[in-house]
Amino acid sequence: IVLYVYCLHKEWEKFDPKKILCRIFGACMVFFGLCPLLLGCVMAVERCIGVTKPIFHSTKVISRHMKKMLALVWLFAILIALLPIMASRPYEVQESKSWCFFKMEDKRDWLDVFFPMLFSVLGLLSLFISILCNTVTGVTLIRSKMKNEKHRKGTSHHFEMICQLLAIMVVSCICWGPFLVNVLIGSTQNKDKQTSERMLLAVRMATWNQILDPWVYILLRKAVLKKLFMITRGCCGYKLFNVYKWNCSSIKVSFKTTSISSKPNSAQNTSVKKRLPDSVINCSLPCT
Repeated sequence: IVLYVYCLHKEWEKFDPKKILCRIFGACMVFFGLCPLLLGCVMAVERCIGVTKPIFHSTKVISRHMKKMLALVWLFAILIALLPIMASRPYEVQESKSWCFFKMEDKRDWLDVFFPMLFSVLGLLSLFISILCNTVTGVTLIRSKMKNEKHRKGTSHHFEMICQLLAIMVVSCICWGPFLVNVLIGSTQNKDKQTSERMLLAVRMATWNQILDPWVYILLRKAVLKKLFMITRGCCGYKLFNVYKWNCSSIKVSFKTTSISSKPNSAQNTSVKKRLPDSVINCSLPCT
């Protein structure tokens, strides 16, 4: 839809006089904005239960329940996206004329304030629960690793999951935080030109979340990181690595030779004494 709007030079009055496309565009923005946040929240809660309560997770949280939860999340997001249309508060073209969203200017009544605030509060709440559950999961994994330090099995998998959780939290906060905060502020205040520019930048940052999330799971894996390290070392630092390895080996050899040569003469005398017979060693008088 965005490409179609830009191809027609953002002239909404010509290609969408009845504002049907704008309503579809706005509903898609709300639906595809809430879905990743809600799904990320559900995944974080499920992961936290699986790590902290593994027996309960294996017996109670089964695949059928998760499918129902997934369907409920989608239905809830669709309901929130269709609420403005059902309440005769259709989505409107924003000041940049490149996207449609809730009515953010010239609000008539409390409904025009309620819908964007509801979207923002749900998004921020989902983000907060995700961060909280991911933090609990990471701390639990670190504690279990420290307790089972002698048993090395599964340690790399734990570190891989912790790195992925940290990366997902950082990406979600950077991408979604500014947009949700700007929507919450814009729902209670009138927008000006500077606020509209910030909102457009925040929307563009939020769209990067769907692009970066899969790459977090793809790249932050032990096998992939090892291959990237090998490729980087082969392309850039192979010679330096060989020089470093040679220097280390030569330093070790020099330390060994120095330690051997710096031993006291008593060690050599003892070795000579071991070779002489006992009669010569025990002789206190000169032999005649």
